[in-house]
Amino acid sequence: METAKRKGSLLSFRPDIKVLDATLRDGGLCNDFQFTDAFARALYETNIAAGVDYMEMGYKASKAMFSPDKFGKFKFCDEEDIQKIVGENKSEMKLAVMADVGRTDFRKDIGDKKNSVIDMVRIACYVNEIPRAIEMIEYCKKRGYETCANVMAVSKAKDEEIDDALEMLGQSPVDVIYLVDSYGSLYPEQIAKLTLRYLEYGKKYNKVIGMHAHNNQQLAFGNTIEAASWGASLLDMTAGGIGRGAGNCSSELLLGFLKNPKFHLTPVLQFITDYLLPMRAQGAVWGYDVPYLLTGRLNMHPSSAIAFLREKRTDYANFYGELQDRD
Repeated sequence: METAKRKGSLLSFRPDIKVLDATLRDGGLCNDFQFTDAFARALYETNIAAGVDYMEMGYKASKAMFSPDKFGKFKFCDEEDIQKIVGENKSEMKLAVMADVGRTDFRKDIGDKKNSVIDMVRIACYVNEIPRAIEMIEYCKKRGYETCANVMAVSKAKDEEIDDALEMLGQSPVDVIYLVDSYGSLYPEQIAKLTLRYLEYGKKYNKVIGMHAHNNQQLAFGNTIEAASWGASLLDMTAGGIGRGAGNCSSELLLGFLKNPKFHLTPVLQFITDYLLPMRAQGAVWGYDVPYLLTGRLNMHPSSAIAFLREKRTDYANFYGELQDRD
């Protein structure tokens, strides 16, 4: 077998690397997607100025399952709401939405690309939901969209399950297959091995490989650039690292690291000052904290850590014992 080599160096830039801003989508999990149009428009303009390749506008969630009275418009991404933010999107940046398997009325809510400013649909699923994900991928491809498969919680999956999933997705019309560290539990050495595995199928079936990281162990940025160093080329990030629980790879870290001269850091820094600092001041919570470290270390969903913090508990040692009893 050919010895794997890293792609590029710290001082070079790879034109194949593209970045996707997931601030509205992953960040929406911090405030039930209650972003103002002004926030979304400022983020859109920030991403264009920063040279971002894709901006994820939010979810395509089912209104039968999720009430519009509780969740903001970016949980649903109705076409007219998105166009209020981006107009006809005459920029070079492409727009994306995410649709979770089992949580979207995709046949009803996702129409033809020719009638939409959305360019890409990202389908999120667990390993055991791959056939349903492929059904959605085929539907969206026929309607003219680029597609991604974000296979969640692979840190819980068996090796043969991952191989089966990659083989099935490889044979599907999907454009991008994402390595997703849902629980923030993986270390760079594991990311390297998984990335090479994904790339093996990517090469076989001509698929782009992406990386989506969570920051439970303060490794979201490190794991993202580790995956990129081996050949992953669509990288997710959020401004200020905003996202569910411990959050994601920070845009300011990733754009500051990548050497492509088309990327610009200053617009993101200004957005953080103008919009994210006030959001924190108003009570929104995200980012690394000890409870998220503990769930990440134990390869567990962060829901118990979120509940721990909401209860304003600080008995970390007791909490660690509780988690180990559950594991």
